[in-house]
Amino acid sequence: MKNGNVWCWKFLAVLILAIAIPVMFRGISCATATDPVVFIKDAVDEIISILQDEKLAVPTKKAERKKRVVTIVEKKFDFREMSMRALAKHWQERTPEEQDRFVFLFKTLLENTYIAKIETYSGEKVVFKKAALQGNKAIVYSDLIRKNVETPVNYKLRNNDDRWMVYDVEVEGVSLVNNYRTQFASILSKENFAGLVARLEEKVSKGAVE
Repeated sequence: MKNGNVWCWKFLAVLILAIAIPVMFRGISCATATDPVVFIKDAVDEIISILQDEKLAVPTKKAERKKRVVTIVEKKFDFREMSMRALAKHWQERTPEEQDRFVFLFKTLLENTYIAKIETYSGEKVVFKKAALQGNKAIVYSDLIRKNVETPVNYKLRNNDDRWMVYDVEVEGVSLVNNYRTQFASILSKENFAGLVARLEEKVSKGAVE
């Protein structure tokens, strides 16, 4: 998955900042607990409190801080839905056991790649502009502001049983899930599913981005 590394690092810098930074609202009403903007803001507030906890800032607490952030993210992101979309047509070809294994590996890869890099936070801000709802889905539009440069960051969510979950994030119009779908499809066109799993296991075992 080398071809996606450059884009992933750019996405990493924006995505982590977009999750773990102070938030401002521009003309958005957040009246109900099921509002998708409120849902994301709750995650932001929780992560900010972790980042600002001086007791967790010391090197010996790095693993604990990551674990706490991961716990929050796992409550907000639907990794199974993300996995299904990333594998696309290949998902239905897999056994339940293979699907579960892939979800675990893909989730761990995303956590290792993105969540572990929260130290990149340096005072950036996000402005949430609007939320567009259609049926049980929503898109929350926001801008990451860094050195007076605005970068569009959009969160795609799905509501199931009155609970919102993020299933994709777009940075400057580029989808996280679509990016991985392209990479996985390329691998599967040359190798079998076991080969893709082996690649994911190798990256996960390293615990970080190369």
